[in-house]
Amino acid sequence: MCISKVPPGTKHVDVDLSSLPPTTAMAVLLYNRWAIRTIVQSSFPVKQVKPGPPQLNVMNHIQQEKELTENILKVLKEQAADSILVLEGALKLNKDLYVHTIRTLDLLAMEPGMVNGETESSTAGLKISAEEIQCQVCYDLGAIYFQQGSTNAAVHEKAKEKFFKTKELIAKNGSSSLHFTIDEERLAGYCQACEVLTSSSDDASQQATPYSQIHSCMKSGKYQDLVKIFLEDNVTLSLPEQFRQSVLRELFQKAQQGNDALDEVCFKVCVCNTICDVLQGRIIDIQFCQLFLKPTKEKIDFLLEVCSGSINLENASEELKRRMAAFLKNLCLGMEDLQFVFMISSHELFIKLLKDDERKLLIDQMRKRSPRINLCTKPVTSFYDIPASASVNIGQLEHQLILSVDPWRIRQILIELHGMTSERQFWTISNKWEVPNVYGNVILGIKDSLTRDLVYILMAKGLHCCAIKDFVHAKQLFAACLELVTEFSPKLRQVMLNEMLLLDIYTHEAGAGVSGERPPSDLISRVRGYLEMRVPDIPLRQVIAEECVAFLLNWCENEYLTMQVPLPLVQTNPYVKLGQLLAATCKELPGPKESRRTAKDLWEVVVQICSVSNQHKRGNDGRVSLIKHRESTLGIMYRSELLSFIKKLREPLVLTTILSLFVKLHNVREDIVNDIAAEHISIWPSSIPNLQSVDFEAVAITVKELVSYALTINANNHFWLIIQADIYFATNQYSAALHYYLQAGAVCSDFFNKMVPPDVYTDQVIKRMIKCCSLLNCHTQVAILCQFLREVDYKTAFKALQEQNSHDAMDSYYEYIWDVTILEYLTYLHHKRGETDKRQIAIKAIGQTELNASNPEEVLQLAAQRRKKKFLQAMAKLYF
Repeated sequence: MCISKVPPGTKHVDVDLSSLPPTTAMAVLLYNRWAIRTIVQSSFPVKQVKPGPPQLNVMNHIQQEKELTENILKVLKEQAADSILVLEGALKLNKDLYVHTIRTLDLLAMEPGMVNGETESSTAGLKISAEEIQCQVCYDLGAIYFQQGSTNAAVHEKAKEKFFKTKELIAKNGSSSLHFTIDEERLAGYCQACEVLTSSSDDASQQATPYSQIHSCMKSGKYQDLVKIFLEDNVTLSLPEQFRQSVLRELFQKAQQGNDALDEVCFKVCVCNTICDVLQGRIIDIQFCQLFLKPTKEKIDFLLEVCSGSINLENASEELKRRMAAFLKNLCLGMEDLQFVFMISSHELFIKLLKDDERKLLIDQMRKRSPRINLCTKPVTSFYDIPASASVNIGQLEHQLILSVDPWRIRQILIELHGMTSERQFWTISNKWEVPNVYGNVILGIKDSLTRDLVYILMAKGLHCCAIKDFVHAKQLFAACLELVTEFSPKLRQVMLNEMLLLDIYTHEAGAGVSGERPPSDLISRVRGYLEMRVPDIPLRQVIAEECVAFLLNWCENEYLTMQVPLPLVQTNPYVKLGQLLAATCKELPGPKESRRTAKDLWEVVVQICSVSNQHKRGNDGRVSLIKHRESTLGIMYRSELLSFIKKLREPLVLTTILSLFVKLHNVREDIVNDIAAEHISIWPSSIPNLQSVDFEAVAITVKELVSYALTINANNHFWLIIQADIYFATNQYSAALHYYLQAGAVCSDFFNKMVPPDVYTDQVIKRMIKCCSLLNCHTQVAILCQFLREVDYKTAFKALQEQNSHDAMDSYYEYIWDVTILEYLTYLHHKRGETDKRQIAIKAIGQTELNASNPEEVLQLAAQRRKKKFLQAMAKLYF
């Protein structure tokens, strides 16, 4: 672009290409085409090669290259819209352009001042015809439009238009042009994809193509229709092998995500693909062997149906017949159950394909052969007793290795892979296989490469299954790994026992624990055993100790944590210390003041965690500045670790205790305007010696996160709802605060059909509700709520009723007022303003007999309670 005199500092989209010299216009086009192609290329998936042991200098170099590439891509993507506009403009240019050659570049180098000579004239350089330019530009625009179609389906129409225009121009100019090369196979794929993605219901020809039908079936979930399409294509053979395999892979992925109904569909599509492979002389895919390990009558019936429908014996060549016969014969030889062999050998197709002598010989072989162990039906006694299957393509095996969660199958695949090549480290083939560093160092130290790969992959897959809550497969993988490592490594054996303990905790908490069923005693004993374990040099994950302590707290093992846990363990493990303090504090609730020493200890530990460490630093100007470190290293753990631990707790009393502690810590702040209320808040100290050291901003954030988490455990805990409401009130979110104040009242009064307990709707809560309504300009609601106080606040009520700009229902709320003084004031106010209609409504409300001051106290209280109920229910409908 520099040599071609492209104006610097000017956006290409603002340049008129027709007014530029031919070589300059060509340079602009080349740059923008390169930009578009780079964006498209970056969107293609690339197989990540998992690196070996990290080397710092290599990692830094790779990171720098990655950041540089990402920065370039970021700029190109920001300019993508401009590049598209430039290329769209180029399609309207309809004139030949020129590109510099070595000769014209040499001329420029010799005479740099020559700007109007041959190098800028219409005959300089290599001539590129307008149609050749259009062909290239159309292809590039089609590619970028197709990529953008993933987020905007309408753009696929543009992509289709550009690709079909490219095909027209190639047909017109011939595909052997000197000046452009377009991958016609890729172009054909693009066109095919666009036909499917842009097919409409009224386009019969497109709907008739197998691609569009398959796309429609996958999208709508009509999988039986999908099987029919594959059956029909076994005769026509119009679908490419790669396309068939990609559909099967997608079905397998959906099945593994938990859709069990797809297992049968996967088998049927796999059978169709296998018979197609047989007829075309290709190797049978390993997936078919896997799915046919346990044959059933239904599976064999469908297989024979596909075989019969895929070959027309009258018109088929001898080669096709020979292939089908060999497939059926080998299928019989691979079966253990003679009943299934008879099903195949007695089928009409089998009888026609094999001669009588061949069939008799096969049956005799089957009857006389020596009995063998059927691995599909009999239990496997030892991990190393399983024979590996025949070798297949390495790529297919790696694909199977990534997908499989069967430990026995994983071992078979690894044996085959190591038999093919000894140079590869197969634990690196998937970047999803992650093992904690504390374990990785031990595993990668195993000398035998097969054992190292097997242990690493089994553990990585087990941990992944744990993470996605697939506990059944996780247990199988861990059990296999435990059996393997027991033979040679006591250290790894203990690691696997620890991981299986964590898995059992997860399994119980996600299963029986949800319904409140206590864990079995042996699990509790194993948890205690782990915490007390003193085996040297065993790599430990902190998360296991964390989960063990949380488990004991959740199942109220407070006696053990308080009295029986070994002292050295409390001193060395921060989670055990925190658990002990929490258990002791909960045990003492709501005890007398003298028994609150543990509460004070817990308070001090949490205050220390929430404290910031201050450092003084001298700047360039000589001044000393104070630096605050948010994550304090002064406490027994970081605040983020404490928060993560608390979010593993479910026991209401423990959650209430830790929540009230943080609320109290929040309230201790000197500049606090609105306190937050909480249960058991009185057990905590009222002051902190060094207030400046506490990071109150972090405390406020923690309180919000803890309340949100607590409400996910029990959304009907009225004390937690009040805390949430107080937080919204303190942050001036008055509508949200009212929502939670009302919800707290509703959950403990059967939606206000019973009286709200006075310890829920305290005077402080009512006053805050009044303030919320006042700031929302709902002044009639303010007056009604003033009646809820132990002593009616007439001053606030009268002041609110004087406001004429009220955003609530005003006079329609009068039926909820039971205080006659307020109703009389309303009557006077409306009379003074001349509001006759509203005055009549107030008079009607006063005139109700149940509000007569001469009534017994019980009648007056009942009248008040009935109006409270209706008013709060009306408010709830507004704010819920």
